[in-house]
Amino acid sequence: DHLKGSEILRRLWTRVPQHRYPVFLVSQQEPHQLLRDFGVPNPSWSQEMMDQFEKFTKMSEDGSWQRMPSYNNSHSKLGYKPRKHQDACLFVRNVATEGRGFEFAMFYNGSERRMVVLLQLGSYLEGMIGFVHGGAVAAILDHTFVGCGICTLGIVVTANLSVTYKSPIPLGSVVLVETKVEKVEEKKIFLSGCVQSTDAQNLHAEATGEGGCFAGARLLPEKSSWNWRFTLGLIFGVALILGQL
Repeated sequence: DHLKGSEILRRLWTRVPQHRYPVFLVSQQEPHQLLRDFGVPNPSWSQEMMDQFEKFTKMSEDGSWQRMPSYNNSHSKLGYKPRKHQDACLFVRNVATEGRGFEFAMFYNGSERRMVVLLQLGSYLEGMIGFVHGGAVAAILDHTFVGCGICTLGIVVTANLSVTYKSPIPLGSVVLVETKVEKVEEKKIFLSGCVQSTDAQNLHAEATGEGGCFAGARLLPEKSSWNWRFTLGLIFGVALILGQL
């Protein structure tokens, strides 16, 4: 027997993860996927990190900014085949203990083609005594560049990344990793970015990057107004249609 539309809607809704903070569904992500989003506050976050998160969450209310979910593995719905290694973990999410590695939240502005990552750097990222390893800085810049490229254009991989270090970052610091798209030429995307203190008084690194784009699904829809109300409206409409069958 066919399920009624209301029953379909109820079942779909109960499978949608509930979040304290707004999360905008990516166009290729199914609502029933129960993946853990690591881009939300946990007990290891400092007050400065929380203040920045609340600031950008507030900025997201008008739809100009969107907080992007952050998982610990590559999403298999982006248009490529699932990975062979089922235990694979993203490099920037491979420290299980909260607060020891990269703690971050990602926000994207579609109209400006710009991404800002709020980043707290843990003690397992040490290079010179008391300071963050340069490789860790390059890794989060690379992650941010690719994230910005994916949100803007589609599936992107790094072709070139150039980092100029300006000043060391003390362990435990909260910084902003900012990236923006400079131009797009056919299947190439060019970006620039920096790592700086939250008050913009200390510049820690500058970077430029180039990425290659592959044909596939976009991570975000063309308009930046994609939100939960649109998603639920779509689900409700489908449920009503199925209920008439």
